[in-house]
Amino acid sequence: MREDLPVTIASFDNHFSVDAMFAIGRTRGVSVAGLFAGAAAGELAQLGEYGVQFLASERRLEPPDDDLLHLSRVLAHADLPGILVLDTRPVLDYFTRCALAAADLVIVPVKDRPSLTNASSVRAALCEAGGEGARMWLLPSLIDARLKLREGIGLHEFLTFSARERGHQVLDIAIAKSPKVEGLATGFSRRVHPVLTHGRGTAVHRQLRALADFVLKQFEAAPTPVNRQRHLERAAAMLPAGRRLRMLPECPLCAQRSPGGEVRFFESLPSRRRGYLHQRCLTRVFGQTGLAQFDSGTNPLLFVIGEVGLAEEHSSLGIHLLSAGGELIENAYLPFSSAEAFAPFLRSATGRLPQELHRHAIVAGPVEAVPGQTLDPDGYRKFAELRKRALRTMLERIGSAPPPDRAIDAER
Repeated sequence: MREDLPVTIASFDNHFSVDAMFAIGRTRGVSVAGLFAGAAAGELAQLGEYGVQFLASERRLEPPDDDLLHLSRVLAHADLPGILVLDTRPVLDYFTRCALAAADLVIVPVKDRPSLTNASSVRAALCEAGGEGARMWLLPSLIDARLKLREGIGLHEFLTFSARERGHQVLDIAIAKSPKVEGLATGFSRRVHPVLTHGRGTAVHRQLRALADFVLKQFEAAPTPVNRQRHLERAAAMLPAGRRLRMLPECPLCAQRSPGGEVRFFESLPSRRRGYLHQRCLTRVFGQTGLAQFDSGTNPLLFVIGEVGLAEEHSSLGIHLLSAGGELIENAYLPFSSAEAFAPFLRSATGRLPQELHRHAIVAGPVEAVPGQTLDPDGYRKFAELRKRALRTMLERIGSAPPPDRAIDAER
């Protein structure tokens, strides 16, 4: 549905169905246990079938400690783009609770009355881990449409009514019971065949596509993943209360406390994250990318992530030099493969990796004085006017691909 968006799957269960479905040849490397042993999450992922990344399963997965925020901290710092699917065990053990604490979205399959009771326990565990019940949805599963309860009520209707009566959110999607689909995991070979390729035309295929569409909409609607936002809020707790919620405490390019020396104030849209860039850091990065002419130090800058560059099929980072009145002076476009020097800034400013964004704008402007850790009301009012002019310029002048003679090919 979005082939450019990476998908990674990891399972804390020991049934190895993830490996059987996605592994290409023999599985090698550190297993999912590496997430709890200090290994970088991005380095653990292996490219599997159908372009899906996966983390190898572990037969004997043992809790490393009793810290239920362990996984949350690991994933908050992980350079793992796109959507990460965590398949947990059907019990509320250490690993399931860690996953609940780190999750942006929790989907709980239910098929009968006992599973509704279990769902209530999952929601309680989610709230204990600092999560919100609004992040959890119930998914009626293995529904046999032929089965009727008293007075002709179907199992799907019963589960939906009973779940909502208990205060749960229930998806409008139900996964049907299908002998054909169940047969995809049963055979003489170890391979598990996916519904995507071997179940086309079935009701389950349509239902799983609807579920994927729901997950994708939830992902795109969130300006910042919940887990990363929590981490930043803890880091920013020391800032003044005025703009504490989305104020970053450090310069995203050097990870040092800001402000300090000559700085630029920036704000990201639509996430509304804001902070300071050290001018010396910006000068250094521009020098690395060959864009030194943009480092005037006095002109506003507009960064547009996911803008079309030299070729329409390649996304890029657009950097636009503006006048004090917001007029466009110069453009430059960097393919993501050449914009690595800006990656820390883009991730901190937006809360997402560049590959996950489309037309996300960041406005950066010089500030004359920096009282304490944030702009005073008058300073922020002036910046808001600059931001408005910059975004108007983006809509009027930067809406189409740039002429080739005005673009900079950083790879050349």
